Amino acid sequence: MAVPSARARRNVIRRESASIYSNERMNEVNNDMKKINLAVAATVVLAGAAASCSSGKSESLKSLNAEYLSDSIAPGTDFYAYVNRGWQEAHPLTPEYSRYGQFNVLSDENEIRVQDIVLGLAKENPAPGSVGYKVATVYNLAMDSVRRNEEGAAPIMAGLKKIEETPADSMDQLFLWMQASYASPFVSVGMMEDLHDSDNYAMYVGGASLGLGDRDYYLVDNERNLQVRDAYRNLIATQMQNAGFSKEDAERITDNVLKIETSLAEETWTREESRDLERQDNPRTLAELKELYPAFNWDAFFPETMGIDAPENVIVTTLNTVKRGNDLYASLSEREVKDFYLWKFVNQASSTLSDNFTDANFEFNKVLSGVQEQRPRWKRALGATEGVLGEAIGQLYVEKYFPESSKQKMLDLVANLREALGQHIDSLTWMSPETKANAHKKLDSFTVKIGYPDTWKDYSSMVIDPKLSYYENMHNASMWHQAELYKKWGKPVDKTEWGMTPQTVNAYYNPMANEIVFPAAILQAPFFDPEASDAENYGGIGVVIGHEMTHGFDDQGRHFDASGNMTDWWTAEDAEKFKALTDKLVAQFDAVEVLPGVHANGSYTLGENIADQGGLRVSRTAFLASQAKKGVDVNSEEAKINGFTPEQVFYMNYANIWASNIRDEEKQNLTTRDVHSLAENRVNVTLRNIEPFFTAFGITEGQPLYLAPAERVVIW
Repeated sequence: MAVPSARARRNVIRRESASIYSNERMNEVNNDMKKINLAVAATVVLAGAAASCSSGKSESLKSLNAEYLSDSIAPGTDFYAYVNRGWQEAHPLTPEYSRYGQFNVLSDENEIRVQDIVLGLAKENPAPGSVGYKVATVYNLAMDSVRRNEEGAAPIMAGLKKIEETPADSMDQLFLWMQASYASPFVSVGMMEDLHDSDNYAMYVGGASLGLGDRDYYLVDNERNLQVRDAYRNLIATQMQNAGFSKEDAERITDNVLKIETSLAEETWTREESRDLERQDNPRTLAELKELYPAFNWDAFFPETMGIDAPENVIVTTLNTVKRGNDLYASLSEREVKDFYLWKFVNQASSTLSDNFTDANFEFNKVLSGVQEQRPRWKRALGATEGVLGEAIGQLYVEKYFPESSKQKMLDLVANLREALGQHIDSLTWMSPETKANAHKKLDSFTVKIGYPDTWKDYSSMVIDPKLSYYENMHNASMWHQAELYKKWGKPVDKTEWGMTPQTVNAYYNPMANEIVFPAAILQAPFFDPEASDAENYGGIGVVIGHEMTHGFDDQGRHFDASGNMTDWWTAEDAEKFKALTDKLVAQFDAVEVLPGVHANGSYTLGENIADQGGLRVSRTAFLASQAKKGVDVNSEEAKINGFTPEQVFYMNYANIWASNIRDEEKQNLTTRDVHSLAENRVNVTLRNIEPFFTAFGITEGQPLYLAPAERVVIW
């Protein structure tokens, strides 16, 4: 669940600052196969609070600010606005943000904490070669705009020269060099857990990444897409001139890049198709791979790019897209291929070079997201430092800011939510006993990770040298991470590893490990607050926990069993009933017009929408059970909190979590590229299916949010 931001492995949502121009190779190393969409995990860029031990009798609102509630909007008209209008007015968008919400508030506070840690390391004058020295050096290099501007494009000139001067008979070697260290221009290859044996790794072959991310930007000629495409053309041309090419050469390179990427887009799956896991499961032998895609030298590919022997088998995720990459590589002229490489090489480096490069990136992002001002340099430097030395910073973060008591509170909450989800499984009328038994087996097998990893990453062999440029150090760090990954080939999967750092304000579910993960940073005030009411806490972190658990049973998670293997553990009849329910949920979101003429994509956001509803329903059950154990009558006058019933507060805090402001450009961008519904729809559309919500606020037929019982969708 998430807004575009944070960033665990494999397509788990990334930091909001990420964009098509961020360091491409680092993104590929940290998230090798993100375009495959296999371990479709779900991040939650939001937070909540742990259950408190207080009774409702003398409680008052803490996470919620009653002054933000609207007097002019009825809950049954627009619940999102009823709860959040005051917050929105109090937090207008600043030029730095295309969207700003509750999670950003926490992230901003977190950045100050992390900055203090990093600056503190520098003040300690750490010994050269120590982890503290590496953290301080990367940050200082990122902050040194004078040096970076003096160097300009110099750090990448040797690479550009290599591309330009490679003779025709060595183009295959140039391809392998690019693939090994800089980008994946025509095909992507990476290792990840085996779909059918999650204890071991498999090799995956997929299509190349598109610079604009989504195929529609290239193929659909509406006003918005043409605007984005023109901005992308300008970005390429500007960056190539920044790299020293003439205007004429830059225009030629731009034309060739758009020609190639448009051709790739023609065979790239739609957003909806990308969620079909079974279509991505195409095992092939090495011999079959060579026969299908003969343009690539597969015998040399794996030793040259990954330092491993060629595997006997691979899994091809997108057969048609890989074929298009193969055909293009075989048919393009030497000049066209080199121009494509030149852009890929410049793009992967641009965020680590001089201001003219980062400024050009920002100008493109203004069009894409509507943001008006670059993030401060220190925030960008901090993000880059965390990108390469995240767990080193995380270890210090946990020592300073994460109390162990929070971990135990979370474990208690998870146990409550697990029990509640089990009750929901038992009560399903559409699921057979056979499938229910398997669902319970999976639920009982969930691994829960809270706070931080048991074993910290060892960065001792990473070399950071202040005599080298910022770009060179970041590239070397990227290569270190890649080498660490490739060392795992042929070894069992280490399921103790984390896909997020402790200081990440997010959470995720990983179906290939059947695990739910809650980093330390999401477990803090104002969302994680042991002093807040149970109603607020369960409406916050309780829903987050339930959301992540429900991902194990959404339209993609349901394909994986208790061990994290892709197995069909459903009866055919149950699968059909599930599909009928999800089709209705898809239609509900498809009907929402997010901007004039722009509709939400219910198919693409289905997994997150299922998890939002599941999280709400399951957390409410757990909340009511917790109150019953305490002897609290939630319907009594004594249980009210600032005049509201506990159930009202529960739903209000859920809406409060998603309070945000967003620019229209970013609404359109997220609707095109993000698997999560917009915040307003995560509240209003989801709650329309929940009967207790209507009861809590007396919402009846005739009010805009009311949905007739026959039209409601209840899945979990």
